[in-house]
Amino acid sequence: MKKIILASASPQRKVLMKLLKVPFTVRRSTAEERGTISTTVSDLVKDNALLKAIDIAERVKEPSIVIGADTVVYAKSRLVIKPKDLAEAKKNLKMLMSEPHWVYTGLAVIDTQDKTVLVDHDKTKVFMNEMTDEEIDRYHQDVSPLDKAGGFDIEGRGGVFIPRIEGCYFNVVGLPLAKLAQMLKKFGVHVLTLVMAVSLYGCSGLSTNFNTATGSQETSLYSTEREQEIGASVARDLENEYNLVEDMAVNERVERITRKISAVCDRQELVYIAKVLEEKKPTEDPLVNAFALPGGYVYVFKGLLDRIKDDDQLAAVIAHEIGHVTARHSIKRLQASYGSMVALLAAMQVNSAVAGGVSAATMAMFFDYSQEDELQADALGLKYMKAAGYKPAGVVSMLEILQEYDRQQPPRPKLNARTHPFIHQRIAAVNREIHQELTFRDYVRMTGEREGYGQ
Repeated sequence: MKKIILASASPQRKVLMKLLKVPFTVRRSTAEERGTISTTVSDLVKDNALLKAIDIAERVKEPSIVIGADTVVYAKSRLVIKPKDLAEAKKNLKMLMSEPHWVYTGLAVIDTQDKTVLVDHDKTKVFMNEMTDEEIDRYHQDVSPLDKAGGFDIEGRGGVFIPRIEGCYFNVVGLPLAKLAQMLKKFGVHVLTLVMAVSLYGCSGLSTNFNTATGSQETSLYSTEREQEIGASVARDLENEYNLVEDMAVNERVERITRKISAVCDRQELVYIAKVLEEKKPTEDPLVNAFALPGGYVYVFKGLLDRIKDDDQLAAVIAHEIGHVTARHSIKRLQASYGSMVALLAAMQVNSAVAGGVSAATMAMFFDYSQEDELQADALGLKYMKAAGYKPAGVVSMLEILQEYDRQQPPRPKLNARTHPFIHQRIAAVNREIHQELTFRDYVRMTGEREGYGQ
């Protein structure tokens, strides 16, 4: 096996290289890097990575594979380079916190024996929380920003104020392992299979963020853009299966309430689209349901809309479905459904063709939630209703409508498209949230009473 040389003295890159479980040595490149963008940011980091790799490749005598890397931060249409002092580091950090920014890493791999050269890059979108001047000063007391692109460390204390990234975590540290593993494979270097699989999983689509809807740190295979692609694909399939109700008054009412609810929900990066559906052929037992798709698509069946008495009840329905979206319930179910690495890797591709395949295979899971998901969506819906100015009692009366509908139905296997489970428990939980106390009647509901079929 040829000697592998990392043309970088970065301690972070050295740590990451060890994860590949291949022997390597470190030689610091003295190549003069370019500091301005002449074409694109990706060209800049690739050129600099290649300059570093060439610098070392020309000086080694034994057959070797040399790896060069260059990382930059790009924000507000300019490069954010390593700061020259703490004052500049503080200024840069405050600027990076003002809006999402990109971290680019260029990679160059050279085989010194046959002169083969391979160059590529990766990029990751980074979201930061705002910090006060005092918090930044305390951070800089513990972590020197002077040797870091952008002046922060995601792998250390800096991770505290980075709630979310979209793309490869290792890329932000300075060495996108999945990309590098793929490149090395073309040079006959096969990293440890398990490590490579984890890296591919983590760097092709993995993102981590604090979800304000659920109040927890979450990891996702899917970026917001990917989630929207999936939702749009499933929406197309659904709208082919059902008719869109074209009544202008009906649609205006649904859209008006959706705008008010979405304006106060936890995920403002999405555009929420609400539509009314009905069966292509009229039936004596129309669907009484509503549901949401990933990316912000909300659908209400006319059979349910006909039973709704006022805007508070309709707001309860729409807010509940938006709660599913903000909590990312269907996306979490989609992630959990992939039991093999092959399916995972296929799902992480970012093209619309795969999005269509995902929707066809998984449409059913978007209409069936766990009891926990339903209760959480109720709580979120109640929060959004209050913030939008609707009466919370609309949630209870809407659930009672669904409960009465269930009681009127003959015994049948539970159908995901007809009703939600555990309605009596949902009513009790909502009442407790509204009144901040649990009545004896609601206690009975919460502890197991069953009122009618399918609750």
